[in-house]
Amino acid sequence: MKYHQLTPVERYIIFHLRKQGLNKTQIAAQTGRHRSTIDREFARNCNWQGIYRPSKAQAKTNGRRSRSRQNSRFTQAEMNLVAEHLKKDWSPEQIAGRLGLEGRLRISHETIYRYVWADKVKGGEIWKHLRCAGKKRRKRYGSYDSRGRLAGKRSIEDRPEKANNREEMGHWEIDTVMGSGDKHCILTMVERRSGFTLIGKLVNRTQELTKQRACWLMGKHPGGFQTITSDHGTESHSYPKIEKRTGVLFYFAHPYHSWERGKNENTNGLIRQYLPKRKSMKEITQWELYPDCP
Repeated sequence: MKYHQLTPVERYIIFHLRKQGLNKTQIAAQTGRHRSTIDREFARNCNWQGIYRPSKAQAKTNGRRSRSRQNSRFTQAEMNLVAEHLKKDWSPEQIAGRLGLEGRLRISHETIYRYVWADKVKGGEIWKHLRCAGKKRRKRYGSYDSRGRLAGKRSIEDRPEKANNREEMGHWEIDTVMGSGDKHCILTMVERRSGFTLIGKLVNRTQELTKQRACWLMGKHPGGFQTITSDHGTESHSYPKIEKRTGVLFYFAHPYHSWERGKNENTNGLIRQYLPKRKSMKEITQWELYPDCP
């Protein structure tokens, strides 16, 4: 199997999992990486005190790669091609994947990130086209979480290992993406191993409508679901009815641990490129999201 470099997002996930006290084997299971990858990451990028910081780890990785011979093989014309796609608000992962698929350019997303940050140092503004640029989050350390207080929920800690390690198909993550100015939104379901995505339209984020749309989407792919991992939004409280109707078990991530549903979070970020936060979803139809709607 071809090895893929850890991404900046993965390094932040590793940092938070380690901070929670998970060991290397548990971190590997949560991130879908081999234990040797986690071992190598800590061995290379922890400081002399054994402290791991994702920003420092990324900087060290970038430094090693910038000093390698491989970085000199891309021409200015090729990097201009990359810049054109960045200005269209494509992510480095999308650019690397698409150009490679089309046979136009073999380049890693890490190389593209290095190009972006080097351009920023020189005064360029390509970095502003990254989805994560300038994004800030409020820290909630020590706060009491009252979301999703419903008895009987299965914790993500009890999820099957094959789901944790992405060893087989059929394990999904689910979430809703809100519009602006009204209650219209969408339901997203992402398969953990393949990234295959189903999108459903909701006129309101209620338990009943969420249940109906989720069951409809699942019905389009019979036998394709084994587990579903959700957050603690109240719209997910209809999960017992979905389980009874489909036989598919739900598992719930820890509150404010969005990285435990990283595949879904990243996919929602890609969707936001086409359905931005400041735009209403009222005019979006199910046919546009997934044809053959009842």
